[in-house]
Amino acid sequence: MPKKIIHLERTQIALCVKALVIILVTILLFHPDLAILFNDALQSEAASYILAVPFLFAFFVYRKRKMLRAVIPLENKNQPKEVRYLPLIAGILLFVIAVVLYWYGSYTFTPLEYHLLALPIFTAGLTIIFFNVQTLRQLIFPIVFLAFLMPPPSEILYYLGTTLSVVSAEAPNALLQAIGVASTITGEYGNPTIILTRPDNTTMEFTIDLACSGIYSLLGFLIFALFIAYTIRDKPWKKLALIIIGIPLVYALNILRIIIILLIGYYYGETLALQMFHLLGGWALIFIGTLLLLLISEKIFKTQIFTGAKEKCPRCNPNSYSEDFCFSCSRILKPQNVKLGKGDIAKIGSIAITLILLISIQAPVFAIAQLQPTIIVTTPSGEQNSTQILPQISGYNLRFLYRDIGFEAIAKQDMSLAYLYSPNNQTKEPVWATIEIASARSSLHRWETCLITWPLSQGYQPRVAQIELKDIKLNENPPIISRYFAFTYTATNQTQVVLYWYETAVFAINSTLQQKHMKISLIAYPDDVESLPQIENQLVTLATEISNYWQPAKTWSQITLIISQNGVTLALASSAILMATAILYTFENRRQKRANANAYQKLSKLNKQIVDIIRETEKNDTPTFRKIAEACKKTTKNLNEEELLQKLIELERTGIIKSQIVNKQDEPIQTWRTQI
Repeated sequence: MPKKIIHLERTQIALCVKALVIILVTILLFHPDLAILFNDALQSEAASYILAVPFLFAFFVYRKRKMLRAVIPLENKNQPKEVRYLPLIAGILLFVIAVVLYWYGSYTFTPLEYHLLALPIFTAGLTIIFFNVQTLRQLIFPIVFLAFLMPPPSEILYYLGTTLSVVSAEAPNALLQAIGVASTITGEYGNPTIILTRPDNTTMEFTIDLACSGIYSLLGFLIFALFIAYTIRDKPWKKLALIIIGIPLVYALNILRIIIILLIGYYYGETLALQMFHLLGGWALIFIGTLLLLLISEKIFKTQIFTGAKEKCPRCNPNSYSEDFCFSCSRILKPQNVKLGKGDIAKIGSIAITLILLISIQAPVFAIAQLQPTIIVTTPSGEQNSTQILPQISGYNLRFLYRDIGFEAIAKQDMSLAYLYSPNNQTKEPVWATIEIASARSSLHRWETCLITWPLSQGYQPRVAQIELKDIKLNENPPIISRYFAFTYTATNQTQVVLYWYETAVFAINSTLQQKHMKISLIAYPDDVESLPQIENQLVTLATEISNYWQPAKTWSQITLIISQNGVTLALASSAILMATAILYTFENRRQKRANANAYQKLSKLNKQIVDIIRETEKNDTPTFRKIAEACKKTTKNLNEEELLQKLIELERTGIIKSQIVNKQDEPIQTWRTQI
């Protein structure tokens, strides 16, 4: 078999092995979080756009394939020993920061947010460890794009959704009135409702809630607008203009959707209008908006999406060159071979051992309960709710109150059950316990968000006034963090206290085992604010009993607890070391450039002239081989291409100039830069 084919196969194997290690390690460490995330995306309209993120990420990486193939083999052999291994150290520090941040997040009330924040940092660290900084530069946008895996906080969604819903009601109402359709707007606690008077004098109401406001479509469209802006091969201002145009475009489409639905309801009835509402859903708007944005990009901005206007170079033939790049256009024709050396094997082995340790002591996203209670038992008299879901606690009588089917429908939950712990001691308060069970984590809303954030986002004053909001640890190992929320109803001055937390468990529902997310809330109504400390202690005691009853399936190792508890300190320390590494790298590079300035004075006249040409060229242009050669013909003796290349290689070995691969419409171009 020819050597060229052997080298090519070895390169492909080495690339595949390194890439697979990064992908597998990331998935294995973050798979609990990703499972929760994509489960929410399948069931929640607010997170449905997340399903497109992996495909767009894969395309971004594919788009960079030529650049990646060119920069991945680059090594730091010509760099001074003082800085040669600093990039690897930086990659290891990013890896450590991500792991520490992950563990610290598991020790908080909002673990998923911390875990997904750690994901891009973790990926960036592995990229440097297995490849180099140049590879990370090419992948920085796809890696940062992974941040879209985390839906925006509900507070932001509520505020934006409320504003958009008002405009989404007023604009269609005004247009309908302009064409002679009898319509009015009424407010329904922040959700405007358009009331149509149909030709037969019947009325039809259409409430513009969060789903109708267009906020979900706007989120989904935003990532596609970024996709188009990133993909087009044109000037940065055109990319920015497309994003700016795209956002109002998709919102205008949402208003058009509402008008169409209202007109159908006006002429043909509410049933057909409801069918059209589902047909013209968020993904339909995203698809139409993306097509329109592509049309605007091509027809108005004259940009090209998938194919760039490449300069035709008759000399770009890999078979006619013994060198790695074209002397005429400087395109990389023969990227260097990627080797799987002893160092790479050592890295893979170290990462594998580290991964095994991390998984063995991994902190779960939410506490996983070992208990498998039966919630509903089907009997001849109908469905009966079981009290096995909660423990019998000494000093209290537990009884089932009701199942809130209406709330289940609104919140998109599987079950919402209410129980009561009646104390035998009259000095203690009765405690209501609610169990909310859902397949999607996003269906279990926070108390403070529903009672305070949501009304504020609607332009209303909350019906409650917050007294205290804090996190309380219920269990040491594994740590179960609850949230304590005390507030007073402004209308009645009644005080209410809630202590709630999240867990994941396998439930026996009608003889079938199903893994679900659940929110457990303990609720009390103290007579006065002065008794809040006693109520807090009472709720914490009950919550501890309940969390122990659920028997956590997995405890943490002592080292995991120590790292999680001191996660902020460790992350800050690692970040400080990373910054010190970057400062040292910058300092050493500047010191080396000063040394190169002295070495420059000792060069021959011809070599000085070549360095001066590169220095002058890089001020206003890209110093490619052809531009350097053309300048040499004007200022120095006539060197042929092979002689000039040899001179450049010799100068690069001294460190006075540096070979650099730049990106030109995703094509790798060979250039040189001075290091003086």
